[in-house]
Amino acid sequence: MAPLPDPIRIMLVDDQALLRVGFRMVLEAEDDFSVVAEAGDGAQAIALAASVRPQVILMDVRLPGLDGIEATRQIMAAQPEARIIILTTFDLDEYAFGGLRAGASGFLLKNAEPGELIDAIRTVVSGEASVSPRVTRRLLDLFGTQLPQAGAHDADTAAAVAALTERETEVFLAIAEGLSNSELAERFFLSESTVKTHVGRILHKLGLRDRVQAVILAYEQGLVGR
Repeated sequence: MAPLPDPIRIMLVDDQALLRVGFRMVLEAEDDFSVVAEAGDGAQAIALAASVRPQVILMDVRLPGLDGIEATRQIMAAQPEARIIILTTFDLDEYAFGGLRAGASGFLLKNAEPGELIDAIRTVVSGEASVSPRVTRRLLDLFGTQLPQAGAHDADTAAAVAALTERETEVFLAIAEGLSNSELAERFFLSESTVKTHVGRILHKLGLRDRVQAVILAYEQGLVGR
């Protein structure tokens, strides 16, 4: 019999101990999940993340002292392989948006159903974002004016975007509109497998982790409306 894979290592970050207990109970009911650490503030989260190296971090944005957005930014700078899911009270607010900009792979409402929480963790571990490009586009429509204009330090990024083929550029801009793979396939008369190949190649060329980052990059580069 093949050995079972190692469980997914998860860290919980929230200043409410009861909420952490609830999340732990839900997560540890799954055979392939293991809660390896808990933190009650941003500074503690950064220290624990460096120590225990969790694969997934559930991060509250409103934390005492160092907030969850800055903690996310620092953890992602040190551990780009980590996956962070922002916990927020409202689905379309500046905190969720700030978390995505800081490098989170998605966000989740604190009152989400247990199944949604479990699915979100499995999604980010698989390498996908747990928030759709369309939701990201809606966030950008609301808060995109907070993005800095592209400057000289973005020259390498701009050059990478300019180096995309004509078809890749078309697909990249369509991703920035929030289109799903099936919608991309319909627009460009391609199979979904071909679309996935294009998307994967675009993310690789631009050094992006997922489609959410692609949407934000397109806004930062001024390629879609602000």
